[in-house]
Amino acid sequence: MHTAILGIGSNINPNENIHQAIILLSEVGHVDQLSEIKVTKPIGITDQPDFSNGAVLITTDLNESELTDQLKLIENKLGRDRSRPKFGPREIDLDIVIFDDVIVDEDYHSRDFLKELVDSVWFRNT
Repeated sequence: MHTAILGIGSNINPNENIHQAIILLSEVGHVDQLSEIKVTKPIGITDQPDFSNGAVLITTDLNESELTDQLKLIENKLGRDRSRPKFGPREIDLDIVIFDDVIVDEDYHSRDFLKELVDSVWFRNT
């Protein structure tokens, strides 16, 4: 079994999309913990709604590559439009931040809100 901490975010109907994403995540692993949801200002393209962000700790039998594929499928199911600009509005954004206690997303080091959310579930788990 593997543990992963995922960053989860949305600024299009965020309450519903984050809720639905967590339900779908439970189909690819066991959702062990969810951080608080924090509202943050958009990065890059600032003329859009604020984001709701959180971190989810899951246990899964999927390897990192398989989990990444499943996250993309969940994003697709929830209507993520990949034709939008990188920092544009999103129905849902799911990223592996930590996999088996190894930081795999460099945004962890540069985005204070992400580090705070991830640490809140990571250090409760260790």
